[in-house]
Amino acid sequence: MLINVPETVVADALRGMAAAYPDLNVDVDNRVIVRRDAPVAGKVALVSGGGSGHEPLHGGFVGPGMLDGACPGEVFTSPVPDQVVRAAAAVESGAGVLFVVKNYTGDVLNFQMAAELAEDEGVRIATVLVDDDVAVTDSLYTAGRRGTGATLFVEKIAGAAAEEGAPLERVESLARQVNASSRSFGVALSACSTPAKGGPTFDLPPGELELGVGIHGEPGRERRAMMTAREIADFAVGAVLDDLRPTGPVIALVNGMGGTPLLELYGFNAEVQRVLTERDVAVARTLVGNYVTSLDMAGCSVTLCQVDEELLRLWDAPVQTPALRWGR
Repeated sequence: MLINVPETVVADALRGMAAAYPDLNVDVDNRVIVRRDAPVAGKVALVSGGGSGHEPLHGGFVGPGMLDGACPGEVFTSPVPDQVVRAAAAVESGAGVLFVVKNYTGDVLNFQMAAELAEDEGVRIATVLVDDDVAVTDSLYTAGRRGTGATLFVEKIAGAAAEEGAPLERVESLARQVNASSRSFGVALSACSTPAKGGPTFDLPPGELELGVGIHGEPGRERRAMMTAREIADFAVGAVLDDLRPTGPVIALVNGMGGTPLLELYGFNAEVQRVLTERDVAVARTLVGNYVTSLDMAGCSVTLCQVDEELLRLWDAPVQTPALRWGR
């Protein structure tokens, strides 16, 4: 692993991020990342966060058109409430704050406590839970569906609305609409290795894959012998479509888990597009790359979000973050 010691891996990464992106204010000691111009007067602020190891989620999505602040926890560990409260205080301008929370038990509890603490200080808080993973109903870390790739869609579309000056109630409503319109399914070709463990976090024998894996390596639906990209796309996209049942165009995210090269992701995207064409699903936009990762796990996930004209317009709106930028 390209680290010093496991105990400082998150702090070291934050120092490197601060050096690379001067448009961000990175508080290494308190583990808070905010956009340099925060708070933006009259603007609803978006704050998200979660365990480190999923980069660029969430810190890489801080900037105009997306998040105002992010709170990185330890690897695969929720940020603590004090972090979230500090982030909210740093970005709040009087228009309220939207918390975007992935459905993992630690995240849900800690963001809930942070919301209560912030509201005690007079800050208006709204919270949207992301629970888009169709692979399993419950997992090692969740009650209900896990929050995965749709987090990017929620943060981008709600962030664009906030950037345009939409009030808190509207930003929250759009975020809920995006989550309800999104579904995801992930596949692991190898296990991930955490800095603390220094080796694989679960056992996945050579020549096998995990269908429906979670972003922390949680078990999915089943294990099978290795499949081709075509076979994986048939299974994963089919699972998403059978649950989402879209009646209009979609945005497609073909996401790498951290250890799969773009050459393979682009090839897999060709198979995803084939399945969508065969199922008569119109694709309005496509995004391919590593956005919601699991350290060095080889594999991928597919997320589809059904969009109307308004959601698509907000998706296309300018964004300027380390990991996502267009329109400027």
